[in-house]
Amino acid sequence: MPADTDALTTIDDLVRWGASRFAEAGLHFGHGTDNARDESNWLVAHALCLPFELASEYGGCHVTATERDAVLRLLATRVDERRPAAYLTGGIRFAGLELEVDEAVMIPRSPLAELIEQGFAPWAEPERVRRVLDLCCGSGCLGIAAAVYLPNAAVDLADISPAALAVARRNCRRHGLDARVRVLTSDLFASIGGEEDDGYDVIVSNPPYVSAAEMETLPAEYCHEPALAFAAGESGLDLVLRILRDAPDYLADEGILVVEVGNSAAALEATLPQVPFTWLDFERGGEGVFTLDRATLAAHHDEFAEAVAAS
Repeated sequence: MPADTDALTTIDDLVRWGASRFAEAGLHFGHGTDNARDESNWLVAHALCLPFELASEYGGCHVTATERDAVLRLLATRVDERRPAAYLTGGIRFAGLELEVDEAVMIPRSPLAELIEQGFAPWAEPERVRRVLDLCCGSGCLGIAAAVYLPNAAVDLADISPAALAVARRNCRRHGLDARVRVLTSDLFASIGGEEDDGYDVIVSNPPYVSAAEMETLPAEYCHEPALAFAAGESGLDLVLRILRDAPDYLADEGILVVEVGNSAAALEATLPQVPFTWLDFERGGEGVFTLDRATLAAHHDEFAEAVAAS
């Protein structure tokens, strides 16, 4: 780091300096923050062992030379390696919960957090949700949040990646949910058992949905996340179409499917123009999330099957 960093004596100095370096380096944000200052604030707080919120409250406090060096090393790593801040800190907050993350899992940032905090209302009646499946669970963020906000629900987390499931298990233990949350190794529905006949009241999924063309344009920060969590064939719909085809077999009669497809929403509608997708709005921002009930999914099964065969 340049010698002039000796002049950085307070927490505010370090946050401002980090934000300036991030902007100068042209970093990409979107893995927990959306701007350089918040990103710098997060990393400075972490290096000083402070909660994120306290970095600004204690902004005028002086730091020791040892503390300053620790902060500067972390900020330099963010710039030099383009690693997302969540991987540098080892954790992120999602739906009000602290979750562990590492480079085996995509960093939680889905707008679905807002819907889960509402117990999936109004698309489901929270008090009637008894079973939830988080498909392609990664860190387990969606299913774990569902278990917290729906304390009477049993939740299954399913993913094809053993490394991701190891993170999900640790997050379950972290929140004391082992008694209500199962962690299953499964390629989509392939290993989802049929021991319960009632089906899931909610299947929620943030599956891979990035097209081949979009994969080529992702910022450097995304390259640190597992490609398995992003790539979904030429159109970005390979997994989503399979989920649509098979979900009715695993839903309760009044169950719903909720899926995030992000930038592939337009491609999905173009592929399945007769399907009446309900696209959700979020007060805190975010788009590309749809819901369908079991009856609608079953009614369009042949179209889904044909789309899968053609993909």
